Amino acid sequence: MENNKIMNDGSQPEVEKNLGEADLTNNEGIIQIINSLRQKLLAKEKLFHILHSLLIILIPIIVVFSIFIFILYLVPVLQEMMPGQKTEITNDKELKKSASYKKQISLMKADIQRLSRKYNSYTSGQSYIVINTTGNRFFLYRNKILLREGFCSTGSLMMLKTEKGKVWVFKTPRGKRWIQGKITNPSWKRPDWSFIEEGSPVPAKDDPSRWESGVLGDYALGIGDGYLIHGTIYKRFLGMPVTHGCVRLNDEDLEVVYNNLNIGSKVYIF
Repeated sequence: MENNKIMNDGSQPEVEKNLGEADLTNNEGIIQIINSLRQKLLAKEKLFHILHSLLIILIPIIVVFSIFIFILYLVPVLQEMMPGQKTEITNDKELKKSASYKKQISLMKADIQRLSRKYNSYTSGQSYIVINTTGNRFFLYRNKILLREGFCSTGSLMMLKTEKGKVWVFKTPRGKRWIQGKITNPSWKRPDWSFIEEGSPVPAKDDPSRWESGVLGDYALGIGDGYLIHGTIYKRFLGMPVTHGCVRLNDEDLEVVYNNLNIGSKVYIF
């Protein structure tokens, strides 16, 4: 009995100690869980504030964009739907008998005839070429039928000025011109600006160094005042305004243009 009592008395403090440590461990776990939940709540609160701020910014933008779309698309539709805004075609016999109506019809017919004659004079049965210096494209026609179109290069509109005050502006002349000459295997006689542009001394007018072969392609068509329609070794620049005033084409397009345009064929540049 005493031994049992002694054993029981000795084991009791150990059990209490273990229970105290377990309670402490559980308390620490609960605290960690509470801290974890608090951090999650804080993170969600931050996210909420961010989303709230974004909504405050986005809502005015969405409203303005919606108003813009409404004005741009829906207002014209609503105007068309309004009965008072529609234009109606009438067949009023009394109106047709009116002197002012007959006068307007007569003037319109005269304008149509005049424009038709002008159009026919510009687009005769011969082949002609139209050159767009803004888009750097060409259009070759025959009998008002488009034969070929493609990219070209026209004047750069750059200006070169010497110390003595001489100025060149590299632009392609606009207006109505015509083919004044046709050359195969042309050579280029370099003008003064070519040497000045590269910083070289300008040679005499008849100096052999002025002549270069193989830079104008296989064909050249003169359109007056020294301007040519010719080929180029700088094909990667086709479609861009990079020339000193001439019109450059690639080899295939140039051959078709050369074979279809004759002396006197019209060239329209705009």
